[in-house]
Amino acid sequence: MAANIFLHTDTALAQGLQALFKRLEARLGLSVPVKVFLAGGMAVHLYTAGRVTTDVDAEFGARLLLPNDLAVEVALEDGTPQLVYLDTNYNPTFALMHEDYQNDAIPVELGLEWFHVYVLSPCDLAVSKIARLAESDREDIVALVRLGLTNADAIEQRALSALSGYVGGQAMLLLNLRDALSLARAAEG
Repeated sequence: MAANIFLHTDTALAQGLQALFKRLEARLGLSVPVKVFLAGGMAVHLYTAGRVTTDVDAEFGARLLLPNDLAVEVALEDGTPQLVYLDTNYNPTFALMHEDYQNDAIPVELGLEWFHVYVLSPCDLAVSKIARLAESDREDIVALVRLGLTNADAIEQRALSALSGYVGGQAMLLLNLRDALSLARAAEG
């Protein structure tokens, strides 16, 4: 599936993401490289260019004090103004995540000096949506599958492999997995 991957870094939201991280680099006064792993709607946007989100779900590979007041205003392609900001409450341990999600993440070139940004692989991104499985998560899974970036079998295999590391009850998670796989299979057809 990796051959089909193209990251949309030229959209207004992606440029807002770049500006946000440049401001964060300056604000933090970084002097060593820091890995950043993107999940959530912004990661989906980078794959699809269709998802619009304002918050950035990012996991940092170092302990950083993230400012709550950092935001970048962008004008979307249709002229709609949006504020892009970091979700300082994002925590990947609440999602279903495979133990290798960081190793399999895909680098995103944003022209940053200190942040080395990666986006979850399409399969891991779909799996990360299963625990919550809100309407936007369902739409994200369908979009990733429709673009051929992942498929139901890959999602199922990765999710089942990730179950042993999940923090929380698995009864609802397994129901969500069933629903996510049903959506993915329908999107493949």
